[in-house]
Amino acid sequence: MLEEGRGSLPFALVHGEALVVCAAWALGEAGVTLLDTGTTWESIREADETLVLHDSLCPLTPAAFIAACVERARVEDAVVVATRPVTDTVKVLAQGVVGPTVDRDGLTAIVSPVVLPPSVVATLPEAPDTDLVSLVADLARSHRIVLVEAPASARRVTSTEDLPMLEALTEG
Repeated sequence: MLEEGRGSLPFALVHGEALVVCAAWALGEAGVTLLDTGTTWESIREADETLVLHDSLCPLTPAAFIAACVERARVEDAVVVATRPVTDTVKVLAQGVVGPTVDRDGLTAIVSPVVLPPSVVATLPEAPDTDLVSLVADLARSHRIVLVEAPASARRVTSTEDLPMLEALTEG
């Protein structure tokens, strides 16, 4: 699970639980083994298992969705990347001047999880980047990437102001 370098936000509460706790619970319910911070990259590579990178800032990603992504990565031997549609207006910025609006239909936002099958894990000389956007860009140069649209509850939290919306999406 990814919480390092994300400030105190992973410890904010959603439905009365810390984001990091919610994310860990989802991984456990999906049948994913959580890694200890002391686990070495070499031992992860040697385990010959699927690696799930789950950002604690996507705390309410459903366990069933995570499990489906793990299965797809295993079956297709490809990196599976959860995405959400971009809904914000995006503008081109060139030389300090705001330009035309970018067509959102061609854009996606990376959320969690990013799932690496054992064949991909074996090729990485060191632990993957925790910046999932950079990681996916790097992996796309040499590995097959499968984008999967995640449910709305998998959206990324960028500040505590996002928490009421996430809670409203996941009531019940």
